[in-house]
Amino acid sequence: MKKPTCLLYLISPLDVGGDFPDRLTEALDAGPVAAFQFRVKDLEQHEAAQLAEPLQAICAARDVAFIVNDDIALAKRLDADGVHLGQDDGDPRDARRELGPLAQIGVTCHASRHMAMEAGEAGADYVAFGAFFPTTTKAVEHHAEPEILQWWQGMFELPCVAIGGITIENARVLVDAGADFLAVSAGVWAHPEGPAAAVKAFGALLGDQPAG
Repeated sequence: MKKPTCLLYLISPLDVGGDFPDRLTEALDAGPVAAFQFRVKDLEQHEAAQLAEPLQAICAARDVAFIVNDDIALAKRLDADGVHLGQDDGDPRDARRELGPLAQIGVTCHASRHMAMEAGEAGADYVAFGAFFPTTTKAVEHHAEPEILQWWQGMFELPCVAIGGITIENARVLVDAGADFLAVSAGVWAHPEGPAAAVKAFGALLGDQPAG
């Protein structure tokens, strides 16, 4: 049987200044990471772009996809690898027109099967479900259960991302339910032993996946 593969998808903290480029380098050099999402809030586009550029270069040097959160215009300005859209951040079709056929477009679908199917029909490259666990990264309005990942995998080929409060300790249930990617923020950046230790631990977990 084909062995299922779940990959790590890092989401930035809101503060990506200071020594964060060094911390990102440390994390990406510690083990396999598929993608990095640049997520900042309430910044003018020029300032956001200045913060993004060194991080984008770090990702490019390591063949890690650089995804911009919520902002199609910023993603286009940076020539990013893709954009991640919340339900109020634009239509995947518009993102595709702006960013081109090769861009990776993801859509937040909370715990909604209907939203996920709509996103797929609109041309999204992946759908994100969550939050699965309590998180301090953002206010949680929607709670998802692992069963939605099992349902999605049984119905669709499009990859699904699990997000929300994911740590080394609670991730296994999401891997077993069929998540293609684990989107992790505080579980890496706030890890008591540092981001490299967290990425190594996730790497060990994801490298020991049950045969399906």
